[in-house]
Amino acid sequence: MPAAPLPDPVDETPLDGPRLWVEFPEPADVADDPDAAPGTVYRCDLTWLTSDYTCIFGAGCPGIHADAPDVGCCALGAHFTEPADSDRVAAAVQRLTPATWQYHATGRAEGWTEVEDGDLKTRVVDGGCVFANRSGFAAGAGCALHLLALTEGVEPLTLKPDVCWQLPLKRSYRTVTRGDGTEYLEVTITEYDRRGWGEGGHDLDWYCTSNPAAHVGTRPLFRSAEAELRELVGDGAYEELARHCEALVGRAGGAHRRLLPLTVHPADPARARARRTR
Repeated sequence: MPAAPLPDPVDETPLDGPRLWVEFPEPADVADDPDAAPGTVYRCDLTWLTSDYTCIFGAGCPGIHADAPDVGCCALGAHFTEPADSDRVAAAVQRLTPATWQYHATGRAEGWTEVEDGDLKTRVVDGGCVFANRSGFAAGAGCALHLLALTEGVEPLTLKPDVCWQLPLKRSYRTVTRGDGTEYLEVTITEYDRRGWGEGGHDLDWYCTSNPAAHVGTRPLFRSAEAELRELVGDGAYEELARHCEALVGRAGGAHRRLLPLTVHPADPARARARRTR
């Protein structure tokens, strides 16, 4: 049976709208002292985490730049978050070969990093990240570091730059002061929408998280991105988050249903169709 055609990739939904959030304390804080105010509280976007979003690179993704569709969102290269981030990638690069990395010769001869506005990042070569294997490459299109991880049987997040494996999840921090003057660290997990790219995000020709074309996954995001979420919040917090997500996601006929309209992501294809017919 042929797959259903993807929704129109230009049918992007608004960035803002009502969503369902959950807050819960760091489980380790509660376990250590149930009567004490927790030092860390997670604030998580359930509407996003229970959505059907999935990366469609190689399956209809037109890329963030119309003139570079083959490289998806790898057109700009990846900025490193800290020295440990670039060091981890550097160690992986030593294990790449011409069979897994299309730009192996270029990267070895000319380097695979560059400095942009004072920040270290991966080089851009021929309109995309130096690690982005293009269509026609014998090992297939996609990230050479991701391919290496699959070859070695490890999670891709252990080899790729932080910004690459975290996308499309966004983690942010802020200090919150309670009414009694005590403080806690708030860790927010939500959608990495256009604004996550900074001011230039509004100039991208296309972006996935708010587009119905990418909300065609077979599992809710909190399950398909379990490894990434565990890395972002830790095992204990992930299990608590998953419990809240499961409370909103039922199983019926192999597809998950939503118990409240507020939990349906605005880019869900059914919601997008409903808006067009109003």
